[in-house]
Amino acid sequence: MTKKSYYFNNTISHSPYFNLALEEYLLKNSNDNFFLLWQNEPSVVVGYHQNTNAEINLDYVKGKNINVVRRMTGGGTVYHDLGNVNFSFIENNESKRSDFNKYTMIIIDVLEKLGVKAQFFGRNDILIEGKKISGNSELIISNRILHHGTLLFNSDLEEIFNALNTQSNKFTGKSIKSIHSRVANISEFLLQQMTVNDFIEKIIDEIKIKFQDILEYKLNELEVNKIKRIADEKYSTWEWNYGNSPKYNFTKRNKTNAGTIEVFLDVNGGIIQNISIYGDFFFVGNIKQLESHLCGIKHDKESITIALKNIDIDNYFVNLTKEEFIESII
Repeated sequence: MTKKSYYFNNTISHSPYFNLALEEYLLKNSNDNFFLLWQNEPSVVVGYHQNTNAEINLDYVKGKNINVVRRMTGGGTVYHDLGNVNFSFIENNESKRSDFNKYTMIIIDVLEKLGVKAQFFGRNDILIEGKKISGNSELIISNRILHHGTLLFNSDLEEIFNALNTQSNKFTGKSIKSIHSRVANISEFLLQQMTVNDFIEKIIDEIKIKFQDILEYKLNELEVNKIKRIADEKYSTWEWNYGNSPKYNFTKRNKTNAGTIEVFLDVNGGIIQNISIYGDFFFVGNIKQLESHLCGIKHDKESITIALKNIDIDNYFVNLTKEEFIESII
């Protein structure tokens, strides 16, 4: 069967769960080549081998209802919003070798035609005047490759800092931590103003030049339903986005009205395996009982809050509120 090349400008969904499921579906269920353009509503997307809790400002992300999702590919954590354009190449790859330069050069050519000089830098970035406007990642499965990247066009750069600014030194383990770079928007460097949709059209124009036999692709209803199922059963779940984090140790020292609380956690698969509580606080009951009660609980604020719902903290600590104790564990 002859393999075909398609481009797809995804306006169906701005859900990161659907869009990452779309990539997986096309990677694993087709022998054709695809170029995708897609955008997500505000989202934090973590790399496959990363510890989600160590990469994000959890309170800020939850307070702003920012989506959190893990992708199939490696690399660091990135922030998406509707000012960012994501691109994906999904192709047959008989060599089974990674090639960041091949795919990023197509984007660099687009920028050059817009009067912007960009360059591929380091392992996986595109820079303009030393500032990062694109991070890229790849995955090879059998003879298929997924290459995808971000394109900061007019994103909210302050939100990137707020959402990703975390005290990652509280976490130790085998996860791969992100290296944060100076970032900028492509729109800052354009000679003429354009909208993000105009920019998307420029990319599509270049793709049609580079791949003259390329056809527009439209998902049918059956495909959409299959992709939604992957999104619901995988990308939307706590188990994938948090529980899939590598084993890690967590340490936090918190000064409270009751004194200093120092907590040490061993976490595996997002679940607290062991907890030790130290400090100069005054206590009433057996702290070991409280530690045992929290073993087997998900290491997130909601789960710990539920686990402590019927626990009277006054039976363990003098002058410590339940809220202060929870904050000492997260």
